[in-house]
Amino acid sequence: MAKKKATKEKTKSLEDILFACRDALRGKAQMIDKRDVLLTLVFLKFAGYNFEQQQKAIAEDAEKTIPGDENFKQMMLNERSSYDKAGVFWLDEDCRWETLRNLDPTVMNVEFDNCLRKLDNTEPKLKGTFRLGLFTQANLEPRIIKAVVDHVDEIDQSKFDVNHDLIGRVYEYFLQAFSINSDKEEGEFYTPQSVVELMANVLEPFDGTLYDPCCGSGGMFVQSVRLIASKGGNTKAVNVYGQESEPATYRLAKLNLAARGISNDLGKKPASTFTDDQHKGKRFDYIMANPPFNLKNWRGNDELTDDYRWDGYAVPPASNANYAWILHIVSKLSANGKAGFLLANGALSGEGVELEIRRKLIENHLVEGLVILPHKMFYSTDISVTLWLINKNKHARTARQNGRIISYRDRTDEVLFMDLRQLGEVYDKKFIRFSEEEIQKISQTVHQWQIVDGDYHNEDGYCYSATIDEIEKQNWSLVPSKYIPFKSSKEIVDYDTEMKQIQSELSSLLYEEEESRKAVEEVFKKLGYDII
Repeated sequence: MAKKKATKEKTKSLEDILFACRDALRGKAQMIDKRDVLLTLVFLKFAGYNFEQQQKAIAEDAEKTIPGDENFKQMMLNERSSYDKAGVFWLDEDCRWETLRNLDPTVMNVEFDNCLRKLDNTEPKLKGTFRLGLFTQANLEPRIIKAVVDHVDEIDQSKFDVNHDLIGRVYEYFLQAFSINSDKEEGEFYTPQSVVELMANVLEPFDGTLYDPCCGSGGMFVQSVRLIASKGGNTKAVNVYGQESEPATYRLAKLNLAARGISNDLGKKPASTFTDDQHKGKRFDYIMANPPFNLKNWRGNDELTDDYRWDGYAVPPASNANYAWILHIVSKLSANGKAGFLLANGALSGEGVELEIRRKLIENHLVEGLVILPHKMFYSTDISVTLWLINKNKHARTARQNGRIISYRDRTDEVLFMDLRQLGEVYDKKFIRFSEEEIQKISQTVHQWQIVDGDYHNEDGYCYSATIDEIEKQNWSLVPSKYIPFKSSKEIVDYDTEMKQIQSELSSLLYEEEESRKAVEEVFKKLGYDII
């Protein structure tokens, strides 16, 4: 009788496991519930692993100190400060992953929620991090929650944690997955990774304080810490501060940062940055932000008209928060502070009050650079947006950064313009992202422009260093295409590249036209008339 050949079981990749986690919840809960359930389970799994590893280390140290003394070892194992010093959260027996994963599935929802409440009450750093009652609210069937827990349990640190950032890979997978597949409003909290990586590489926040006034899920902080680690810097040398108004996203940010061991101060509660600044009076060395584009009605017509943040400037219009974000960021920078933030292209050439504020920002030598990005980089909008670079000290100076001495030249009379719309690679068939090589090229262009004897030169179609006189002649417009010359017609034209740029510019113009039309309709509506 012929024997049936044993089929070799396929080794699961990390992506296979993460997809299985999502697939187990397909059609079983709301999008936000699925996201929060998975991220919370992953946090508990990793917190449990770190706790076990610290227990082993403590036990080994105890054995070396007093060999064979079981009482001494138990005393050391129960000393919470030994875990705190190592950046490990203390877990009672009923909150340890080994206990949780072996629970009867019929009580899992209740017991997971009990664990979250206990951590919220006993771990100060985790206060306000969890969505309390999450599992009972999601109300997953016993077989479903058991299946998800089993899949999460397969995320094995010893197998997948090759580059010591497994938690980061897992969180980014779920954050991105639930952003792309959610509607525009839910997707706003997620800034594409290559954009954040570019911002971090340009600013290089190696030490000091880093602030994000609308921090979303904390992606700016995560990428900055990753950059510091990749350059051999001290990740503990950066202190993270942020604020987020949406309660669910505020909790998500705290969870995201806690899972990665990034200490942070996100304020005492979720709150509006404009009306309830959680870091009033503080100044920061670096600011990175992706504020909501063209936020309307951010204040009442009579609100915040004499706010200290607008000192020396006109009051930003209530109809659009773009310039309120800019002035808030400027007010939060330290004497040598640097900022990078994203805004819709309309902010580059707004008229009226916006023009008045923009002119003052330029005259005060605060605007360092404007970098226009390709369209289709964001999941929630396909329009092109601009990276603004602000610097409180563009004068010649010498600074130490990550062990290097940098000599900056005087740039007070200059603004760097860059057009990146011809760069980027397509992924997922419809989105654009920068390659690592492009990120290095772009950040090096900025850095070489900033330093004494830097290898910088203007390049048609890519970058141009404009003087304030040139900007004044353009009526203080900061649209890069007004300054960066087109490539010479004598050069070989890349049809696809040129069409991409035309498409991007047309998309931006149509978007701005639509925004202007809505603004006019709103004005007439307030006067009691409709435009037909």
